[in-house]
Amino acid sequence: MKKIEDYVRSIPDFPEPGIIFRDITTVLQDAEGFKLAIDSMQDLLKDVDVDVIVGAESRGFVFGAPLAYNLGKPFVLVRKKGKLPCETVSKSYDLEYGSATIEMHKDSIKPGQKVVLVDDLIATGGTIEAAAELIEELGGEVVKIVFLMELAGLKGRERLSKYDVASVLCYEGK
Repeated sequence: MKKIEDYVRSIPDFPEPGIIFRDITTVLQDAEGFKLAIDSMQDLLKDVDVDVIVGAESRGFVFGAPLAYNLGKPFVLVRKKGKLPCETVSKSYDLEYGSATIEMHKDSIKPGQKVVLVDDLIATGGTIEAAAELIEELGGEVVKIVFLMELAGLKGRERLSKYDVASVLCYEGK
């Protein structure tokens, strides 16, 4: 039986020399690989009391929506600024070169709801930290953050140290 890492394509020297790009398209393109990814992420939630699954744009949608469906929970989007049609709350955060802003609908999380935040990859943790802060601003409690992959060398887990963070795969480099 194949393991999830067998489905991840590693591309050396992309986008620059010395970086190994971990490509999830090969996971998604294989029905067994995609099922294994979702099942593995869901296993990380087996003892978690959760009311809502939140996915970060855009690959968090790919993994978060099936988790919400399997668990019978609502699914909420965290999007880039200007993509949501109703009243939103927003959070800006720093990137390596510049900044970005994410938003959620103001009515998407109700006070006291227990929230699991989902994305494909934790690198520096900036986007997910901003998403967690938005959830808390709306009165939600982030009970767990789940990733398919983690790039440990970028220390995103340290940035998210106040949260319960789990990943299916962990790569030591960047």
